[in-house]
Amino acid sequence: MAHLPRLIIDLGLILGIAGITTLIFKKLNQPLVLGYILAGLLVSPKFSFFPSISDLVSIKIWADIGVIFLLFSLGLEFSFKKLVKVGGSASITAIIEISFMLMIGFTTGKLLGWSTIDSLFLGGILSISSTTIIFRAFDELGVKSQKFAGLVFGVLVVEDLVAVLLMVLLSTVSVSQQFSGMEMLESVAKLIFFLILWFLGGIFLLPSFLKRTKKLMTDETMLVVSIALCLIMVILATKAGFSPALGAFIMGSILAETIQAKNIENIIKPVKDLFGAVFFVSVGMLIDPSMILEYGIPVIILSCVVIFGKAISASIGALTSGQPLKQSVQTGLSLTQIGEFSFIIATLGLSLKVTSEFLYPIAVAVSAITTFTTPYLIRSSEPIFKIIDSKLPARWKLVLNRYTTSAQTITTMSDWRIVLRSYATTIVLHSVIIVAIILLSSSFLSPVIKANVNENWGNILSAFITLSIMSPFLWALAGRRLHKRSYSNLWLNKKYNRGPLISMELLRVSLAIFFIGFLLEEFFSTPVALIIALPTTLFFLFIFSRRLQRFYIRIENRFLNNLHEKEKDNSKTNQQFVPWDTHLTTLEVTPESPLVGKTLVELAVREKYGVNIALIERGKRTIAMPERNVRLYPGDKISVIGTDEQLKKFRPLAEAMSNGADFLEEKPDISLKKILITSNSFLLGVSIRASGIREKTHGLVVGIERDSRRILNPDSKEVFQLNDIVWVVGNNQAIESLLRVGVVTESV
Repeated sequence: MAHLPRLIIDLGLILGIAGITTLIFKKLNQPLVLGYILAGLLVSPKFSFFPSISDLVSIKIWADIGVIFLLFSLGLEFSFKKLVKVGGSASITAIIEISFMLMIGFTTGKLLGWSTIDSLFLGGILSISSTTIIFRAFDELGVKSQKFAGLVFGVLVVEDLVAVLLMVLLSTVSVSQQFSGMEMLESVAKLIFFLILWFLGGIFLLPSFLKRTKKLMTDETMLVVSIALCLIMVILATKAGFSPALGAFIMGSILAETIQAKNIENIIKPVKDLFGAVFFVSVGMLIDPSMILEYGIPVIILSCVVIFGKAISASIGALTSGQPLKQSVQTGLSLTQIGEFSFIIATLGLSLKVTSEFLYPIAVAVSAITTFTTPYLIRSSEPIFKIIDSKLPARWKLVLNRYTTSAQTITTMSDWRIVLRSYATTIVLHSVIIVAIILLSSSFLSPVIKANVNENWGNILSAFITLSIMSPFLWALAGRRLHKRSYSNLWLNKKYNRGPLISMELLRVSLAIFFIGFLLEEFFSTPVALIIALPTTLFFLFIFSRRLQRFYIRIENRFLNNLHEKEKDNSKTNQQFVPWDTHLTTLEVTPESPLVGKTLVELAVREKYGVNIALIERGKRTIAMPERNVRLYPGDKISVIGTDEQLKKFRPLAEAMSNGADFLEEKPDISLKKILITSNSFLLGVSIRASGIREKTHGLVVGIERDSRRILNPDSKEVFQLNDIVWVVGNNQAIESLLRVGVVTESV
């Protein structure tokens, strides 16, 4: 009889028990993650009633692969551009919540008598909420299209990135066994450097590669290529001194910017589910029931810390970011759990052998308790808000309403802010590219050249090739004009602006000279580098300026086309907005819908339901701000603006559900802005119809706030008054252009 490897027997046992437990948990309407953890406990050597796993080393390797695919899948849902799009509200909420939980987790650990490292890891474990559990709970409760859900999804995006940063920092602290501020700063700088480099390189290369091979890509080849790309980045991250999980996350986030992202996500899902199941089973195998009983009180204490700490800190964070009280409470109560990233952070402590054995099972037990309570807390968030609202003094509520309005009102971006942001972006991005080219040349190119020619000629040839590759980016760093209009406004407006502007130009040129000197110093002596750097810079900038400019523009255009390729291809929108309780969601008109064949004026959805139809997507055609005589047809996707209650009433009319899976997809053409009418605004005393807002922004005025009154869907004859706050939905760039040219706004 052929010998059957023990690994196959163990995998059969794991998947068999996991299948049974997950079926039971599915029947009980509980998260499957808990079923996997229970399966791990049942097949572990610590539980003698079932056959036990014997090849623990091989299972550990499979679990590590599971972590890689879990992080790769999270990266596919992440997207760096989503981090930019979620805006300040989600970022502020997440930062306040994470900072508070890090502090309270560390303090709780110290009060329990744990070591500094245990307490530090505990803070990291308690600070990150579970994306998987929240998505599942929102889906089951049917709240994905509600306003607060958009903020929660944005917070989760920020938390994912912070979790990756925490893993790097905790690894640094664990290895050095000390809290050196300089080492922490170096780790953060190194992480930022590689994140920028990998993102720029990935966006420049991968979308073009996937586009050119699209006709050759079957599901099978796409699966193989995706996993290969993931593992290549895992290897690069490990070589750079980071964890394999970070590399997987980065590659997922890069592929998330491509038009193939959804396809890759669907193809990779079965692989992720399989290896993810093994990972979560391995989590359960590490649980010692006797240890949980021994540390039962800390488990209860930490569960309370997670529930109350996250609810309070996230609610305060949302309020601070300018969200209304209702959405803040709903957001806080949605984030009251820990999950997959917490397990990964706990696993990191064990693999580095720096945390105590009891920390891991405690984290799993806390996750199980908070996972169970999450749906109930989300369901009770609105009643809890009503209780808080009824208890708050009227004066407090007035202050909160004024703060919310003030925080959400947009202002025009000053010329100085535009110029400074542009200069900072240019300097950082091109400095990273130039440094990377120099390091790659000295590490790989130069040794190859020197192996074939003598050392002196090898140095000269290496320096020349490297400088030639660097030259377009040196030109962009030192010689490219940035935001000519804003720069000219500052230069011509006031003479004292010219000094700082000249200083910034000198800084750019100085950096270019420094990088050339840095390159030459790699191959020649320091005096030679200092002597040659300045004339070389001037030579490249002035003699080859036009050629470098044309070449750089081709590089930049390719990068920008790749970066925005997904937006051009994807016309889906479910973007979340924030006027009062109003937001935007997408519904699909089914053939049976009573909307079919009727014009917007016949439907009178504004008058009957209080909602506005802001966008109609019909095949490849997009109708922004449709006219009153536009008819609706089967298959039309309509973007509708309204409150949760209004949309709930209107939804059955369209007989379609909002596509929650695409809730965070970007739609750059549509935006909702808040404009303050001041004494020098050209809109003051002008009616909506005469203002030309519809014609200039392809937009629609959907609301006006005036003297504590709220006018929803105002009549076109309504005249703008001093201090009115006007809500306009329309083309994002057109609104921004209108603000810069004709409207002077200021904070309320």
